[in-house]
Amino acid sequence: MMSNILTFKIVYEEPIMLNPKIFVFAAIIVLGGVLGAIFLTTSNTDPSQDGSSQEISNQVEPINIQLEDVTILEVSDRAAVLEIQFKLDNPNTRSVIAQQLKYSLFASADSEEYKIVSGEIGQRPEGMVDGSNYYTLLSNSSIILKDKIVLDYPGNSPELMNILENSNTSWRVTGDVFFNLSSMTSGHENELHFESSK
Repeated sequence: MMSNILTFKIVYEEPIMLNPKIFVFAAIIVLGGVLGAIFLTTSNTDPSQDGSSQEISNQVEPINIQLEDVTILEVSDRAAVLEIQFKLDNPNTRSVIAQQLKYSLFASADSEEYKIVSGEIGQRPEGMVDGSNYYTLLSNSSIILKDKIVLDYPGNSPELMNILENSNTSWRVTGDVFFNLSSMTSGHENELHFESSK
């Protein structure tokens, strides 16, 4: 009896090798295209106009500041609590950051004016900007900034008590606001002195 033996022939096909010079040539073409595009975009801009366009984009119109309201929340011989509100308007087409607003509040009930308090809202950045103690004004919009004022022992001053208890008190505020474009690193810090009455 004869046995059948099956035999198999294994055929190895060699992979098709691409010429590595083709890849090098393609990389040189891509690199040349990128460099050409960079050259064309930089050669079409006028260097004399580049500085002026950058300067115009970093210019900031002054923001408008108004004394919106002064509210007397509580009055006693031991303490008086007031709230002051400022309205800030941004006339720019870009957002602006109001970093800090420093103010002095004056009041008069009859004829003589008295300085009530000095205060500040926000904080100017020093060194690394790591906090968010500033206020963003979107383009062509406004925000209200509020500050609570506590006066200790107003009963010791009859003039101050007269101002706080008088319904016809006139308020005036002077101060400075520090603001910048919406990036803390673009442009330079702007300072604006303001005065407003209510």
